[in-house]
Amino acid sequence: MIYSCCNENRRDLVRSESTLNGIDFLEVLDRAAPSATPRQRTLLVRLLRPAAGLAAENVAIEGGERITAIRALWAHPADAIPPADLGPEDASFFAGLPEAAATLVVRTDAAGDYSAYRLRLVRSRTDPSPHAGFDPPLAAIDFSFKVECPTDFDCQDDHRCAPEPGEAPDIDYLAKDYASFRRLMLDRLSLLMPDWRDRGPADLGIALVEVLAYVADHLSYRQDAVATEAYLGTARRRISVRRHARLVDYRLHEGSNARAFVQLLVAPEADDDEPGRPILVPQGSMLLTQVVGAGGCIPLTNPLPGRLAPLELALRQNPTVFETLHPLRLFTSHHLMPFYTWGDSACCLPKGAVRATLRGHFPNLAAADGEPGKLLVFEEVLGPLTGRPEDADLAMRHAVRLTAVRAFAPKQNEADPPAPLTDAVTGEAITELRWHEDDALPFALCVSSRTDLAHGEVAVSDVSMARGNIVLADHGRTLAEEPLGAVPPPHLFMVSQAGGPCTPPTREAVPPRFRPALGARPLTHEAGFGAAPPPSAAAAMTMPPAGLRPAIALTETSAPGRPRWEARQDLLGSEASDRHFVAEIEADGEVRLRFGDDRHGMRPQPGSAFSATYRIGQGRAGNVGARALVHVVIDDARIAGAANPLPARGGTEPESMEEARQKAPFAFRTLERAVTPADYAALAERQDGVQRAAATFRWTGSWHTAFVTVDRTGGAAVTEEFEAGLRGRLEPFRMAGYDVEVDSPRFVPLELDLSVQVAPDYFRSNIRAALMQALGSRTLGDGRRGLFHPDNLTFAQPIYLSAIYAAAQAVPGVVSVEVTRFHRQGLPSRRALDESRLDLGRLEIARLDNDRNFPEHGVLRLTIGGGK
Repeated sequence: MIYSCCNENRRDLVRSESTLNGIDFLEVLDRAAPSATPRQRTLLVRLLRPAAGLAAENVAIEGGERITAIRALWAHPADAIPPADLGPEDASFFAGLPEAAATLVVRTDAAGDYSAYRLRLVRSRTDPSPHAGFDPPLAAIDFSFKVECPTDFDCQDDHRCAPEPGEAPDIDYLAKDYASFRRLMLDRLSLLMPDWRDRGPADLGIALVEVLAYVADHLSYRQDAVATEAYLGTARRRISVRRHARLVDYRLHEGSNARAFVQLLVAPEADDDEPGRPILVPQGSMLLTQVVGAGGCIPLTNPLPGRLAPLELALRQNPTVFETLHPLRLFTSHHLMPFYTWGDSACCLPKGAVRATLRGHFPNLAAADGEPGKLLVFEEVLGPLTGRPEDADLAMRHAVRLTAVRAFAPKQNEADPPAPLTDAVTGEAITELRWHEDDALPFALCVSSRTDLAHGEVAVSDVSMARGNIVLADHGRTLAEEPLGAVPPPHLFMVSQAGGPCTPPTREAVPPRFRPALGARPLTHEAGFGAAPPPSAAAAMTMPPAGLRPAIALTETSAPGRPRWEARQDLLGSEASDRHFVAEIEADGEVRLRFGDDRHGMRPQPGSAFSATYRIGQGRAGNVGARALVHVVIDDARIAGAANPLPARGGTEPESMEEARQKAPFAFRTLERAVTPADYAALAERQDGVQRAAATFRWTGSWHTAFVTVDRTGGAAVTEEFEAGLRGRLEPFRMAGYDVEVDSPRFVPLELDLSVQVAPDYFRSNIRAALMQALGSRTLGDGRRGLFHPDNLTFAQPIYLSAIYAAAQAVPGVVSVEVTRFHRQGLPSRRALDESRLDLGRLEIARLDNDRNFPEHGVLRLTIGGGK
């Protein structure tokens, strides 16, 4: 047989329509051979019919490379093997084979090698022609002695009639533009078709050449563009820069939307306690900047069918749109709430205050269980010196989130009804408030005052008041259910497995590219309110752009149940079954959606239709000024409008590509693990309110513990709340097997005695007060700090006598200064005086508060001579 055929029908033809015999298949006995039978030396030749008269001289074995000239020792039908050639056990094995009469058992003198062999049934050793009664094509068969030997490859032979490879054409591979491609094709055609000489523009051949040159020119440009986008330094598209940066763990941020604290105004005549009809503003309600011809409340639904809806008319003026981040119930009494000064006048809330008292009974300021505290805005509504609203300082406004509200007096008996909290002297109802420490007043807020001489020197109360009904809103307008089309059917196919003459090539559909674009821009990137709202008003306005997510979600409208697809910053962490996608934004703000590939994220199937719900509004355009938001879109006429006491802030523009090129190569150097004590200290210093930090590893009996000692800004104490926050920040970075504990520094109180000589024309009392301030631990009225202010000192910082002399000599009226005592409190020593410095340990910080209530915090003594 010299042919390689796809369908071997010959044996079926011989078996059914002929009296001839032939070989069906051959099996080499190896592992399945009986114990007394040598392995790889016994061949089972299955014939189409039983054949008698075959012996060893009728079997010829050819082939081999290392082992050749293999001879058959004997050959018998499986059911008629003489006992002399086999033992009883082996004879019963061969007699029990299926179709034993048609199986020829051949014993060879040797086992072959790994090459191919051929067994032929011949007339005799001297006559190689096919045995009588056998079909010539089926009188021989190829086989291998090592068919059962372990191998990593398929034992089936692959007989392919592959075409001869053609010679590569001799062309110029440097052709890159239209002219060179046209010249290249004409040169090639001149070689293939020397008789075609017409080069006129009207010739059909020239027309085809020029069309192909045009297409080749565009493909060449595409190749150059791909090469350009392949590197961070040369990429020109924002999407390419974003992907390159992500490979080195740097996220190119797309900016952030602004946020604002907005007061929702309730009509004075509205009844906020009507049964079954509370005044509720749902989450996602729209707030608009000034719209000409619209009232404070714009209906959400159209009250006059057949005419344009008021909301549509308002949106045609392109106002800036904000949306509320959480629902809120409104109360008429929360519009303006006065502070209670307990009968005193000319009062103010000092800088750093975290509690106050309101005049009136406001039980609804308390938050329900599990809800965040209510938001308030403290605002100066009258000028302290004039008593006029127009003279109020617009900078004297501050937002806080309440943490505790006390509006009821303690019960004497459990059965007593709740009674409002009152002033024990005047009997006036009051409400006590406390807000988050992060929202401590950044300035002194005037509560009551006395006007100047030009305005009558009259007492003015309610200079500043608290505004309630405050909702947190962010910039962006929601567009719902925008159709994006459907995934097209595949139109390209690739050969996944090459075929041969017997098997056609396997075609695999190339997934169609489906990257729909959104119809509006810019896409909002938001932090959202989430299940855990910000604990403070300050935290609500702190939104790092790198951690924001695109405000978009997709609905697969063609699938049962309309499954939802969620946006991700990338698909590197998505599983094959996750319905995730990425919103990629170009430099002009165009948004295209990229889906997964069934390895990282699910690939949508052809025919899948999608709709998008997303928000538009981003960047600095949302940083509107105070009182800019005036309209509320709602169907409740009891709401009169809106006003934002503070300007919106937080809106930032997308990061530029050039900035990403500079930062991305160094992103991996950012400290993202804590291994050494210095790592723990560096990570702790990233926390807001931490001036310096030091860390120490200690063995605590069963494991190591990293003790992080923190020097807080302003000398603040390490509270349980602060410790929990810092430990939570360090948790993702710590090593396994290491606990984290946060403790306070070891403060070292000092004793300092000075002998001071004062100039004759200065009062000693004034000089004493000035020296106490200069060498104190507080911030002076002009913003300067005392020498021993906590922010001037940190761990292991030595105290030099020269700094003490310089601070004292800088006080006007001081003639001379002598330090007579300088040491740690309770440990008298002249060493610091002699060395002109006091050294401290690694976790120690010097302290000299000179507070009579706490003399253990350091003492300053002044002996003053001279002066008046």
